[in-house]
Amino acid sequence: MLLGVTGQIDKMGAKLGDLKKFLADAERRRITDTSVQGWVTELKRAMYDATDILDICQLKAMDHHAASRMGCCNPLLFCLRNPLFAHEIGTRIRALNQKLDAIKERSAAFGFDLASYEDSSSKVRSSRLSTSRETSWELDRSGVVGEKIEEDTRALVEIMVRRPEAETSNADNNRVMVFAIVGVGGIGKTTLAREVFNDEAINANFDKKIWLSVNQDFDKVELLRTAITLAGGKHRSEKVLAVLWPILSDALTGKKIFLVMDDVWSHEAWGDVLETPLNDVARGSRVLVTTRDTRVARGVKAVLPYHHIDKLDDEDAWSLLRKQVISSETDGPEVDMLKDIGLQIAVKCGGLPLAVKVMGGLLCQKDKQHHEWNMVLNDSIWSASEMPEELNYSIYLSYEDLPPSIKQCFLYYSLLPKSAAWSKNGSIGMWISEGFLHGTSADLEELGSKYYKELILRNLIEPVTIWSDQQVCSMHDVVRSFAQFVARDEALAAHSGDTGFISKLSAHKFLRLSMEKKVSESDGLGWSSLHAQKTLRTLILVGPISMKPSDSIVDFPCLRTLHTESIDVAVLVESLGKLKHLRYLLIQKSNISSLPDNIGNMKFLQFIGLVECQQFVKVPHSILKLGQLRYLNFYDSSVNSIPRGFCVLTNLRNLRGFPAQTDGVWCSLDELGPLSELRSLGVQRLENVSVTSSAAKAKLGEKVHLTHLFLYCSSILGDDGLIKDEKGVSEEEQRQIAGVFDELCPSPSLEYLDINGFFGRRLPRWMTSRSAAVFKSLRIILMYDLACCTQLPDGLCQLPCLQEIDTRRAPAVKRVGPEFLQPHLATAAFPRLQKMCLVDMVEWEEWEWEEQVQAMPLLEVLELENCRLRCLPPGLASHARALKSISAQNNQHLNSLENFASVVELEVAKSPDLERITNLPNLRKLQIEACPKLKVLEGICVLQRLVLEDYAMETLPEYMRDVNPRHFELRCSLTLLTSIAAGQSGPEWDRFSHIDHVKAYAPDENNTRKWYVLYTREPCSLITNVSHSTSAGYVEEDQEVVS
Repeated sequence: MLLGVTGQIDKMGAKLGDLKKFLADAERRRITDTSVQGWVTELKRAMYDATDILDICQLKAMDHHAASRMGCCNPLLFCLRNPLFAHEIGTRIRALNQKLDAIKERSAAFGFDLASYEDSSSKVRSSRLSTSRETSWELDRSGVVGEKIEEDTRALVEIMVRRPEAETSNADNNRVMVFAIVGVGGIGKTTLAREVFNDEAINANFDKKIWLSVNQDFDKVELLRTAITLAGGKHRSEKVLAVLWPILSDALTGKKIFLVMDDVWSHEAWGDVLETPLNDVARGSRVLVTTRDTRVARGVKAVLPYHHIDKLDDEDAWSLLRKQVISSETDGPEVDMLKDIGLQIAVKCGGLPLAVKVMGGLLCQKDKQHHEWNMVLNDSIWSASEMPEELNYSIYLSYEDLPPSIKQCFLYYSLLPKSAAWSKNGSIGMWISEGFLHGTSADLEELGSKYYKELILRNLIEPVTIWSDQQVCSMHDVVRSFAQFVARDEALAAHSGDTGFISKLSAHKFLRLSMEKKVSESDGLGWSSLHAQKTLRTLILVGPISMKPSDSIVDFPCLRTLHTESIDVAVLVESLGKLKHLRYLLIQKSNISSLPDNIGNMKFLQFIGLVECQQFVKVPHSILKLGQLRYLNFYDSSVNSIPRGFCVLTNLRNLRGFPAQTDGVWCSLDELGPLSELRSLGVQRLENVSVTSSAAKAKLGEKVHLTHLFLYCSSILGDDGLIKDEKGVSEEEQRQIAGVFDELCPSPSLEYLDINGFFGRRLPRWMTSRSAAVFKSLRIILMYDLACCTQLPDGLCQLPCLQEIDTRRAPAVKRVGPEFLQPHLATAAFPRLQKMCLVDMVEWEEWEWEEQVQAMPLLEVLELENCRLRCLPPGLASHARALKSISAQNNQHLNSLENFASVVELEVAKSPDLERITNLPNLRKLQIEACPKLKVLEGICVLQRLVLEDYAMETLPEYMRDVNPRHFELRCSLTLLTSIAAGQSGPEWDRFSHIDHVKAYAPDENNTRKWYVLYTREPCSLITNVSHSTSAGYVEEDQEVVS
């Protein structure tokens, strides 16, 4: 029996190796050939069955770890000594081998090309992962769409608020007018509709706004129930349209509504669902539909002409493509030499910005040579048939260019629900758990990081800008549709309102499944609907999935990845230990209070996250048995202790939320010492550490792989940015915490540092001039809640890779002196710094930087908020010549902003002493809020947009005569707005009439921006809903003045 089973295992490996050679060609052909798609699916399932069998053998060997003491060095051979186990596993392997034989026989009919396997293998070996161009936090990927969207938004808003003659004359038949935005997928319809939806004139003109995402597979009942919820009604889980209609009607009767129906594929969404209950809304209500199909616009009886979003013309498409391909200034001439081919490639993208960007990402991976670009231009994929019409050939071509291993990661990303923020570490953890990353165990995170960056560089996923360091990405709907189509037989991403979800689950067994549910919806998406999916390897649940006390996770014995968010999973805790194959467990925003005591039996578990779980306090002791654990995250949970002996988990790469303790019963900082593989470490409650020797034993300086470090104390600052306790912090406490942080000096490999809640008088010594020089890889530094620190560290200026400094809430800093820049340096200080934020330094009065001291040559963004500075230093204006954006808010004594030649965007707010803004020759966007003493705007000659907000001013400022922006937006009092609404006969006409486009708003008594004026210079038009009688309580209808 023993020899027979091992022989069958060898045969299984050989058969899989042979079949794998066909996969490259099969993967390419399956997108357009359904029979090949079925063959690929069958082979992949067989491969997964094989990994399950090997897992079980490995588990059996782990359970009998005494094998080495019994003279058997091969764990597999040892576990097969058990006759019952050998018979059971042998039966499964023989059945799998028979299945593989059948799969191989079927492959002959397809005539797969083995050359594709060689090509894909060489592609893996030669792939220049993430080396084509460097990305920074500020990389501009928006392309040439900004000004066009602004113009289209203004035009649509004016149409929405203007009252056509037909509507005025026939109120009963035209209570609701429907308008349509029409264009192909990826052209920007949703972006434009969102801009219109958020415009202040829309807010002012309508009583209620509703946004509905309709989608191709919408459910009529669910769509109507969602509309009821957003309208403020209660649908009481009714499922009959005729019952739901009056509920929506009652919620909206007499109200002037603005409804957006996004991504409409059938006119039935309007005609059969929403038109009837909107019969009793107020006259002047509007519906804006976005659709790919002109027939849908016709079916919903949209007002002609429809708003068509134009595709990019050929030259604009080439301009955008060129911008994506150029990675440095020296690339420009080289790329321009390829314009003849590049223009043809751009034309093939069909004028879609998204397609052009994806194609640019592909060309970035190619040499800038004619024959390389010609291969892309002449690829047969451009003429592929049998592909669904809505799928994009540019994305297909970029997908086919990916190495096979990255293809799996790309397809997996499309499974992640859109509403949640998916971190880089989380995505990589899932890839590892699914076995997508192949290499030595030590290098898997690094390989995953390269794959992640590769997808960004190819524009297949896009960084979410509010997150630093590209830690969170999203996927465009068009790219997602393509990926979900390719993975359709293996993965299903479901959401509330998906009518076909239950039937798909009944008809097919999936390997990966995600469900996303909104809080307000009751649509049958529950645990019971999943029971038949026995083969699931990944399960992602977001939203309140309904569960019963009897529900269990044992229904999914093959599960490797489990992610839940905003779900009551406490009922599943006890059965978690039954998931023998589970590698990845992340529970977020849950009421879970504990993990199962037997979690140590889950030998393959590598990733555990209990994030934002406020009731989770204690970690079970058996977690110390998880020798393969790579990731442990307790961020924003209530864990206050970790079992002693934690140091045995030497495979850990990422550890967040580690609570510092000095209690001998629980784990303390010294147990971090042996964890030499850490890449990311987060320690909290460091105020509990009283002995510096304990901190020294953490040996952070010896962790040569450590790149991300988070050192947190509990903050002692109040909402006002000052110390909450009247007693303050004693000198001894300041010295003690400073000593602890001194001992936590990281290794030179550090790239990201986050210090929060530190209350020492000085920052750690390793951040000072001589010591800091070793951190040559450090890119980002965050320093928050520095309660007692009196000065910023003087060692940062010499760091060669530092790109961002963000300091917030440092109330003891009064002066930033020349030592911050160290003027004696031979080279410019802060040579790579791009962004600097200095916020809530409430006592900061002085910033010394002499004009002759060179520093910050690459600084692009500066944020200054809530300080006592009177002016910015002359050295900043002289040497920060790359500075593009300044935000200065709530700076009580700032009196001038002058001589910033490169700045294109400036925001000033709540600066009562500000008097002058002068000599900003490249300024294009200026936003001013509550700066009553501002009298002078000079040397601002290319201004495109001015936003002015001040509800106390009685007239427009005199400086309005000296500036000529193309767009002017005003937020003011109703009294001033009334004067503006008078047009040529009013006192404000000479201050704004020379501007091309003006939008002005005023709030009502509820502080809602209800009143507006919309003005266009040519052809002259002024639209408003206010008159001189408005301020006295009388409201007139919209009126238009045209001259």
